[in-house]
Amino acid sequence: MTKWLVVSDNHGDRDILVSLKATLQPDTIFHCGDSEMAADDPWFKDVYAVQGNMDFGSTLPMVETPLVDGQQVLLTHGHHDDVNWDLTKLKLRADQEEAAFVFYGHTHQLAVDQEGGHIFVNPGSISQPRGEYERLGGTCALITLTDKAWTIQYYDRQAQPVSELMFTFNHA
Repeated sequence: MTKWLVVSDNHGDRDILVSLKATLQPDTIFHCGDSEMAADDPWFKDVYAVQGNMDFGSTLPMVETPLVDGQQVLLTHGHHDDVNWDLTKLKLRADQEEAAFVFYGHTHQLAVDQEGGHIFVNPGSISQPRGEYERLGGTCALITLTDKAWTIQYYDRQAQPVSELMFTFNHA
């Protein structure tokens, strides 16, 4: 069993990233951009991270495509893929990369979807949420990978699971 933390759009709130890492203790962390932190910040050590549209002057890459725990991942902020409108561009990029998982942010609204052999996850904004789940004060996603299933559980800023926001995808 492996645990991945997916977080996005903390907009300078470094303390929440430190807290989530310590509390949830993931094996791997993915940051989908708009950290508004320096690329050489020690928090980014051993973290897959990309820059967002608010990361001015950042040296973080725009896109990462790591192979992690045997799974191809596509990590992006999403603003260059027009994710505010739909996921068409992101789906085409996922097809090209043969990505099992696609992590993106930018919209500040959590989302999870499975389409065309890809699982799309937007963790929402951990610091400035919008939309239906704005009342939670911020969200991130913890993905648990086992041999038989991938479970995506959303957490709030206090690292508490949101019971109605758990999704399981079986695979073989």
